[in-house]
Amino acid sequence: MDVSFLGGPQPQRGVGVVAPFDFALDRELWRWVPDDISLHLTRTPFVPVEVSLDLARLVSEHETLGEAVRALGAAEPQVLAYACTSGSFVGGIAGERAMCEAMRRAGELPSVTTSGALLDALADLGARRIALVTPYTRSVTESLEEYLAEAGITVVGRAYLGLTRHIWKVPYRDVAEMARAAVGGNADALFISCTNLPTYDVIPQLEAELRMPVISANQVTMWAALTRLGTRAVGPYQALLDPAARRQWPVPGRQAEQRLPEFPEGQEGWA
Repeated sequence: MDVSFLGGPQPQRGVGVVAPFDFALDRELWRWVPDDISLHLTRTPFVPVEVSLDLARLVSEHETLGEAVRALGAAEPQVLAYACTSGSFVGGIAGERAMCEAMRRAGELPSVTTSGALLDALADLGARRIALVTPYTRSVTESLEEYLAEAGITVVGRAYLGLTRHIWKVPYRDVAEMARAAVGGNADALFISCTNLPTYDVIPQLEAELRMPVISANQVTMWAALTRLGTRAVGPYQALLDPAARRQWPVPGRQAEQRLPEFPEGQEGWA
């Protein structure tokens, strides 16, 4: 069959994605991407370290980022995204900004990170008090809370799994159970952390059940990168992306401060 009359594939604009070596959710990222956008992914070099603050520092070194960005240059992306939450919050706000600048210098392109996108998404939603779900250990979860506090975001409820490997294998059921455990009565939104934690299909379910916006690491990363391209991420019934979904949630109120209980000493798991 002669298909030459079709004229070839339609022009594509690209998003260059730098992910940690253990990232396993390429397919999930694509689900947020419209048809006229392509993702070009590369990974940081393997290091024999489990998920931890040490690993977060290793996969976010500026030299590593520069090499990854230069490798993506052949595909000619128009924006760059670093898809790792812990790697982009481990150095605080200053560290996240320095990462964006290192990527921008290496690729001469607009650059975003997951943790920077998280702050942008919370600002877009008007959320200052959040519930937090992570698959991380206690120390990594606390580091994320410190990053959020630096940005003026208060965590009013949390749940975490204490995992150091195979995060992409966590089922939606466990994500939903953690969300229910984390949400109290005064959160403006729920954030589900880690780009290696599956979330696409569970977001609408949790928004309907919990009656609040629910955002996730991969979602905010794609939202921020595609916004830089002047287009929208695809995510039906997700409040961050879908105006119809967002209209059902009230503007977050300013509830009184509520102190969280301290992490039990030495405990790994839900708090």
